[in-house]
Amino acid sequence: MKYMLMMNHPGNGPYQIASWPKKDLQAHIAFMMQFSKKLTESGELVAGEGLSGPEQAKRVRAGKDGKPITDGVFPESKEFLAGFWIIDVDSPERAYAIAAEASAAPGPGGEPLNMSIEVRLVPSGPPKDLIG
Repeated sequence: MKYMLMMNHPGNGPYQIASWPKKDLQAHIAFMMQFSKKLTESGELVAGEGLSGPEQAKRVRAGKDGKPITDGVFPESKEFLAGFWIIDVDSPERAYAIAAEASAAPGPGGEPLNMSIEVRLVPSGPPKDLIG
């Protein structure tokens, strides 16, 4: 079963990770690289990426003529998606365990961030009775 793990940042202004001391940022990046390597080696990682801050985000929708209409940027966002992983595991409990490990990534001073990680099942396709 595939799950998407979404790491949500609580907001509170500009993307704060950029203001961390260099050694704390390096420790965080090293944790995330090791975490991804471990999931890759176990065969559980499908995809994963960190995302830029909301100050670079745009929302896009099609106008009546089909051309894109953009809105944003959103530097004042209260909560935003900071990164994600798609994993393929045998149970929801394993997905929750992986999410908890990611949540404990080190933050400033080496303290665990304990960030909220949203875990959602990725269905394998639309319901068969809706496929024409």
